[in-house]
Amino acid sequence: MTGSPTFPLRHQKETDMTLIDQPATDASAAPSAPAYRLTGLTMTYQQKGRVVQALKGVDVEIATGDFVTIQGPTGGGKSTLLQLLGALDVPTTGHVLIGDKDLATASAKELEHLRAGEVGFVFQAFNLIPTLTAAENIAMGLEPLGLDRAERDARVADALARVDLSERADHRPGELSGGQQQRVAIARAIAKRPRVLLADEPTGNLDEQMRDEILTVLEDLNAEGLTLVVVTHDSAVAKRARRRLLLEKGTIRDITR
Repeated sequence: MTGSPTFPLRHQKETDMTLIDQPATDASAAPSAPAYRLTGLTMTYQQKGRVVQALKGVDVEIATGDFVTIQGPTGGGKSTLLQLLGALDVPTTGHVLIGDKDLATASAKELEHLRAGEVGFVFQAFNLIPTLTAAENIAMGLEPLGLDRAERDARVADALARVDLSERADHRPGELSGGQQQRVAIARAIAKRPRVLLADEPTGNLDEQMRDEILTVLEDLNAEGLTLVVVTHDSAVAKRARRRLLLEKGTIRDITR
């Protein structure tokens, strides 16, 4: 990873470097592969002595660079699906392709590699270490990549700039608002330069103003080419997405209007 280009700061509009590689603009270029392709996806597990079928033959494709929300009732399979998308689990049957890699048949080492560098995670709880500064929290998220110090520090600085928190780099979580803490969590995720960002109720602990601030940050990242998959109960969040999926009773359907 040493020597790879650093992220551009938010004010560097003229540079050809971006957070995520931009799709080809040449009309003759071949279309990029989908970010995700799920086929025949099922997930069954044991719970208190009974068999639970969390997913029932899910088939869905998520385009590279898309902004997709997943809605549905509690217990409908959203968390299970997000775990599969994040290479945190493997399906009972079916296939989960991220790019050209089938997570259902990937080795433990391959899954670890995907989680470490290709998939970013943001959760409702910010999951920041309270004794570390914003910059240090982001740097901790980069440890699995084995970057040298210069590369790590550059990524931390650029990620903070992307979420407009450069001036809060030395602040600890207790010195930040809820919205600022979530922006640190987003910066920690994007510092890895993932191909996709998975967010589980990222605005669930925020008021309306902070929710809108976080959505704007996510939309800006998506505009640069980052694929977003967001689980949410909030219809105001879902309406900001390009595509809306409804997951209930283990099955999925497109409700985009």
